[in-house]
Amino acid sequence: MDFNVILMTMGTLFLVVIAGYISGKTHLMSQPLSKGLSGLIVNLTCPALIMASTMGDVMPDRQLILPLLLIGTITYVILLTVAAYLPRVMGVKTSEQGLFSFMLAFGNVGFIGYPVVASIFGPEAVFYASVLNVPNTITVFIWGAQFIAGKEAGGNIWKRLYTPGLIGTYLSILIVAFQWSTPPLLAKSLTLIGNITVPGSLLIIGYSISQIPAKHMAGGRQVMMMAPLRLLVLPLLVWGVFQLLNQVPFVDFDPTSIAINTLIIAMPVASFGTIFCLKFGVDETVMAQGTFLTTLLALLSIPVVAWIIL
Repeated sequence: MDFNVILMTMGTLFLVVIAGYISGKTHLMSQPLSKGLSGLIVNLTCPALIMASTMGDVMPDRQLILPLLLIGTITYVILLTVAAYLPRVMGVKTSEQGLFSFMLAFGNVGFIGYPVVASIFGPEAVFYASVLNVPNTITVFIWGAQFIAGKEAGGNIWKRLYTPGLIGTYLSILIVAFQWSTPPLLAKSLTLIGNITVPGSLLIIGYSISQIPAKHMAGGRQVMMMAPLRLLVLPLLVWGVFQLLNQVPFVDFDPTSIAINTLIIAMPVASFGTIFCLKFGVDETVMAQGTFLTTLLALLSIPVVAWIIL
């Protein structure tokens, strides 16, 4: 395992956040621009990124799809259950409990997780990660939005099942399941559009941080408590659950799949948290603080998690 590659990946992404911060301080980015870019990412570039992840030259074995989806589903049952109640134990005030639930449940899998997984396990592991990430993608657009916006996210759950991000996910599952060969022109176009997602999201995070007074940037006691839970405790809890399940007769989850799954949920707070706050008109201060702090600490925590599980 090349820890220098991991550090380089995390450092590169963090510098893009800094660029967004500088853009906010120098007024190159504004609130209307940030909100407009957020809508573009949610409705166009992220769905394109999801679909492009299945359009490489090599497809995963079809027989791996269901076990990977099962691992991902069990993972988010655990994370969502814990995240729904843990903020109360942490003493978070009622008005911010949903924000902390989001930060605990959802890591930056699509934007940071894929390059980190590729750096540790090799490029082929991105296919595993993309299938494992399906439950994340579904739940972030349903329960993730609900955590942040409550009733404002929409009372009809069925309506949220065909958002652009989920439509991209459904199409990706079909592409992998049926091993469809995508025309190169379409694949390259979707890849080009999807590539906007990572820098765009990180610039938005940086801009949001720039609107926070410097003395409040790291957040309060609850944000400090949330960071190690998100980066270390919950990923290792999930990893431990699968180690125990593998002791049960007739249960045999692939160790590499479990390791990849653990690593992708050990990511910093998902940048969609800040984007959803802007989209639904919720104060993004706490979310930006949590995203900033966990992105910074992930430079150290991700190598630690990788060392423990591998």
